Parts: sequence; C-alpha cells; structure tokens
Amino acid sequence: IPGRLRVSWANDATLKIETDAGLQTRLFDFDTTRRPGGRTWQGHSVAEWERLVSLGGLGVSLQTPPPRIGSLKVVTTSLRAGYLRVNGVPYSEETTVTEYFDRIADDGTDWLTVLTIVDDPRYLSQPFITSSHFKREPDGTKWMPRPCE
Repeated sequence: IPGRLRVSWANDATLKIETDAGLQTRLFDFDTTRRPGGRTWQGHSVAEWERLVSLGGLGVSLQTPPPRIGSLKVVTTSLRAGYLRVNGVPYSEETTVTEYFDRIADDGTDWLTVLTIVDDPRYLSQPFITSSHFKREPDGTKWMPRPCE
C-alpha cells in the first residue's frame, strides 16, 4: 500500500521509522550488542552507516562513523514466517532481509530510496529484490496514520 514514512530517533542508538499505512513501526538498532527477544513480524533490525568509495574503478564498502553519510544498511533477522506478497509467496523463519536506505537530492527535492533484498534458503532459489522511493514533504500535514482493514 502506498504511504508515507516518518523518521525519528527513539533514543541515541535506535532509529524509528513509522508508516501511515497500517500503523507499522520499525526500530533500527545501532547497538550491535543487543539481541532479539524472539521472532516477531518486524524482526530484529541492526543498522550501520556505509559509504561507497571508488578504488581503481572498484566499489569498496566502508563503514563510516558520524556524520551520517552514504547508505544506511539494515539487516533484519528473527522474523516470523509469513508471505512476501498477497499472492502467497512464502518466507520462512530463516529469512534475512537486507535494506539500503539512500537519501538523494535532485533539483531541490529530497528522495529516499529503499533497496530491499530478501534471502530465504527454504523458499527462494535466488534473492527477491525490490525498491521503493519516497519524496520528502515540507511538513507533516499529510501524515494520517490508519490501521489495516
């Protein structure tokens, strides 16, 4: 379902992303010492900042300390089994979801691009890859959270 995101910090080590479609909240944990409490629909997401650097024509991924530049890489595990799509493509509890969040400025407009890679050794013979794009709005007047029906 198309929707809007609201991004904020839950605390110094946790980024919170809320969606207005379905009232979903995801927490991205920058503290790698925390362990998941069990399997949930949102899973346990560990985040780190990355920067792509060109060395002799080869892209090399390096972790970058603040200031926060480059991609935000989020790896989610500890998911409950479910479905990737409403057409019934399943995923198992062995699934790992890797996401790359990139902020792109184009002629004064900010965009957030999210590349999602789903790996599941049980049900997928290759990674399932999608991307989503979000345009930054000037204020929160269009933010209208609503539950799933």
